[in-house]
Amino acid sequence: MVNQVSIGLVQIGGEPLAVEENRDLTVGWTTQAFDKGADIVVLPEMIVHGYAFDWRALAESAEPVDGPTVKQWTALAAEANGYVVGGFCERDGESLYNSAVAVGPDGVILHYRKTHLFANEKIVFHDGDLGFPVAHTRFGTIGLCVCYDLRFVEVVRLMALKGADLICVPTAWLPGYDQERWDEDGMCPQGRGAVLQANLSQVYIACASQAGRHGQFDFLGSSILVDPYGKLAAGPLPGSEDAISVTEVDLGAAKRAQVRGELIAPRADRRTDLYGLWENGQKY
Repeated sequence: MVNQVSIGLVQIGGEPLAVEENRDLTVGWTTQAFDKGADIVVLPEMIVHGYAFDWRALAESAEPVDGPTVKQWTALAAEANGYVVGGFCERDGESLYNSAVAVGPDGVILHYRKTHLFANEKIVFHDGDLGFPVAHTRFGTIGLCVCYDLRFVEVVRLMALKGADLICVPTAWLPGYDQERWDEDGMCPQGRGAVLQANLSQVYIACASQAGRHGQFDFLGSSILVDPYGKLAAGPLPGSEDAISVTEVDLGAAKRAQVRGELIAPRADRRTDLYGLWENGQKY
C-alpha cells in the first residue's frame, strides 16, 4: 500500500437542473485536478443536478447509480488511474436520494445515500439506507458521507473505527444553521466542525463545497482538507468563488495519530465496556 496521495478539492457550483452543463463542468474541473497531480478528486454535493426542490423536475433528470454521470466519472478515473468522488440526484424506482459515489478505474467502489437530510431535503429525498461504507484503495481506506452528516459525530467516528484513513465529504454548505458565515480566516462554521472531528477521530477529512449563488441558494464554499491532528492541509478555499486545490498527504498519519504520547492513545482508550457504536448489529 502506498500512503502518499494527492487529494484534489474541486469547489464549483451547479445551476439547478442544468444536468448536462453541470456534468460537463465536473468533467472539466476534474480533468484539471488530475492534470495537477491529484490521485483522488472530491466534487461537491448534488453538483450534477444542482439544488432544486421541484420533485417532478428532479425525478425527470435523476439518474441510477449506473447512469451517465457515474459512467463519465469512471472514464475519467480510468484515464487518470485515480478516483473521483462526487454527488448527484439518484433515482431508484420511484425514490429519489441525495447520493454520492466514489469511483475508481474499474467503477464504483463506494455508493452512499445521505443519511441525515437537511431542511427541505426531507420533502424531496428519501432517507439514506446504505449505512456508512468504507473501501480499500492502493492509498489507504476511504469513507464517504455528505454535508449535514458531519453534524452527527457518530458518522465520522463509525467510519474511523471501521478503518477509514480518509473521509470524503461532498458538501453544499449554506448559512442559516449557524450565526456567522465565515470567520476572520475565511472558515465557515461547518469547516470548524470538520476540523474538530478529524482530530477527535484521527482521520483525514476532505470537504468539497459548492460556492457562490446558484438558484435561490448562496453557498459558502470554504472547502478544506483536514489532517488527523486537526490541522488544515488545504484551504479554506475562497468563500464565493470557483477554486481548486491539490495537496499531497500521507494517509499513514491517520494510524500514527491514534497514539499521541506514551500513555495517550485516544483510540485504544475508548471504554467499549461502557458504550459503543452499532451498525447492523455489530458493535464498534
